[in-house]
Amino acid sequence: LDQQWHSFGFSGAQPLLPSAPVCHISYYEADAYARWAGKRLPREQEWEYATNLTQTPLQQANFLEQHIWQPTACSSKPNMEKLFGDVWEWCQSPFSAYPGFKPAQGALAEYNGKFMANQFVLRGGSCVSARQQLRSSYRNFFHPQQRWQFSGIRLAEDQ
Repeated sequence: LDQQWHSFGFSGAQPLLPSAPVCHISYYEADAYARWAGKRLPREQEWEYATNLTQTPLQQANFLEQHIWQPTACSSKPNMEKLFGDVWEWCQSPFSAYPGFKPAQGALAEYNGKFMANQFVLRGGSCVSARQQLRSSYRNFFHPQQRWQFSGIRLAEDQ
C-alpha cells in the first residue's frame, strides 16, 4: 500500500477517513482516551437519558439496512448527534441485572447468568446492527479487554 493510513473493512483496505468514528477499541482503550482528553465515558443511565432527551430518531441512523457497513463521519461541532448506529458506544457501567430481574428457569437461566459478570455495557448499535433490534434501552455487553466489532467511544464530562 502507499504511504497513507488505511483501515480494513468489508471492502478491504480503504484510506482512513480522519472524520470517521474510532472503532474496534476495547473498554480500556476507550477509558484511557477519555481520561487523556480530560473527560470520561458516559454512565449507562446518562446515555439512555440523552437519547430520550434529544429524541434521536432511529430512522436517521447508519444501520445494517443502509448497506454502508462502515461508520460514517460526525460533524465537527460537539453535540448529541448520532447516538445510534455507526459504532457501539462503551459506557463506564458494568453489565449487571436491573433491579428486580430474575432469570428464566431452564436453559435461559444459564444463558443470562453467565453474561452478568466482568463485562461492560455498550449502547447504540453499529453500522452492522439491524434497526429493528435497537431502542434506547437496548444493552449490549462485552469483556473490557476485547475489541469487538464496531465498538467505539462517546465522551462525557461533568459540568
